[in-house]
Amino acid sequence: MPETRKLVAILAADVVGFSRLAGTDEEGTLARLRALRNELIDPTIADHNGRVVKRTGDGLIVEFRSVVDAVRCAIRMQIGVAERDVGFPPERLMAFRIGIHVGDVVEEADGDLMGEGVNIAARIEGVCEPGGVTVSEDAWRQAEGKVAAEAIDAGVPSLKNISRTVRIYRLSFGERRRTAATVVVGRTPDKPVIAVLPFENMSGDAEQDHFCDGLVDDILTTLSKLAGLRVIARHSSFAFKGRALDVREVGRQLGARYVLEGGVRTSGNRIRINAQLIDASDGAHVWAERFDRALDDIFAVQDELTLALATEMQVNLTEGEQARLRYTTASNVEAWTRWVEGLAHYRRGITKDNVAAAMASWEKALALDPASATFHAMLGWMHALDARFGWRDERQQATAKAHAHVQRALALDPDNADAHMTSAGLMLMERRFDGAVAEARKAVELAPGSADVANLASFYLTCAGRAAEALALSRKAMALNPNYPANYLGNFGFALRVAGESEDAIAAFQAYESRAPGFGFGLVDLVILYLESGRTHDAADAARRLLAAKPAFTVVGWLRTQVLRDEARLASDAAALTAAGLPTR
Repeated sequence: MPETRKLVAILAADVVGFSRLAGTDEEGTLARLRALRNELIDPTIADHNGRVVKRTGDGLIVEFRSVVDAVRCAIRMQIGVAERDVGFPPERLMAFRIGIHVGDVVEEADGDLMGEGVNIAARIEGVCEPGGVTVSEDAWRQAEGKVAAEAIDAGVPSLKNISRTVRIYRLSFGERRRTAATVVVGRTPDKPVIAVLPFENMSGDAEQDHFCDGLVDDILTTLSKLAGLRVIARHSSFAFKGRALDVREVGRQLGARYVLEGGVRTSGNRIRINAQLIDASDGAHVWAERFDRALDDIFAVQDELTLALATEMQVNLTEGEQARLRYTTASNVEAWTRWVEGLAHYRRGITKDNVAAAMASWEKALALDPASATFHAMLGWMHALDARFGWRDERQQATAKAHAHVQRALALDPDNADAHMTSAGLMLMERRFDGAVAEARKAVELAPGSADVANLASFYLTCAGRAAEALALSRKAMALNPNYPANYLGNFGFALRVAGESEDAIAAFQAYESRAPGFGFGLVDLVILYLESGRTHDAADAARRLLAAKPAFTVVGWLRTQVLRDEARLASDAAALTAAGLPTR
């Protein structure tokens, strides 16, 4: 029987370090790989008219009739894999290498492909970087100008058992295609980047942990006010709490040039703080100081410490920033202690119980320091959340309390970012969209280094019909907080959905669900996206998972919590949820 020859595009892919991953957690690794194949890889291949020729454990060979289809498929796969890796530590990331070549092959009777075309694709895959796509010159010649990628000439490597020379190109997917998991911390040369690690509690009293964490919170909040400095967010730096790591490795993982570490010891009315700023590129000490003061001097110590950090990192301060660098949250230690206590509750997540506990602590703090703009601003935020979700007071009553606190906060400190952010949320609830946009922008301006401010502003701007601006803020938030919490993905996915980037929105919400399984948030958006994409089976499955997570969910109840400038879109979203079988009332 004569052999069948044909010219095809071949995609070769495998998992980087699969044996190491399986050796650490075989069951979990295999489950993740199966899920990737079933939910991402195989559907993506089918969408791009590919045919899986063979699977090789952790790898596969795929045939395409079009190089363009092969390259588009590879890019979509890599973006999707990265998005699903969000939340896993670096040692657990499941990165793929992908190589693509176009050439002549022999098709066997069982559908297998043989020949140099397959071998070259496999060898190119072997020299590809993790998470990347590398193509032969022959393949790029046919795909250039037809795919959302740029090519970087990677030369002519020596490919094992390939006699002829093959020039290869590494593909850059471009800023437009960056999504949740592919955003990395920017290494902007004109801005120093600092990570502040949790300070060690040296008092021997576990009750002092909140005190140490609160001190770091204050340092981060103050530094985030400086436009000339990039500050890695608390959520990312606190991932290293209790772990003995070389600061050079911390800097590498967080993309930080500088790392601040220290310790705190309290005894009676005395406090000792040791702090050292380290250059993470080589581990050298840039600055170190020990503060041995009365406990009441803790705020002055913070002023001295943050000013010293800005000076040592050569941050140019404007006159306004010099004023904002002063600590202003509280004026007495007892009130500050209650503030820190409330922060611990608030950081556990926005739930009815956590908000109630935080509110109780901050009301005590405010009674001890009624002139604190921050206390007023955050209590206003607690009442705004209560107004939205109906946890305690009637909506009108909760809104009135929120407004009263915000107005007082702004009267005490017009430059308080938390007050402007709470004001933006209240205006949004009252459908004063232009005012909400202005207030959110003001908050970002006053706290340019705050990942949480950028993340929340992204949500507000999406609701107000400014999805493109919201996407930029979400990307900024994730760059400042490389180990960002799951809710960042929710706001990012929401902005993508409203911006019409449905594929990327689906991937973001899938990553959100994998990071917070059973939580329910994000599944509403997935139901809508799946239905709009014609994936009715997936929509029904997402609806089932939503009701399992939130049995009391109704479309009408959901509508009460939504504020969207585009009322036609909101009506369409509600219709999609109903069409997916979710209860109306």
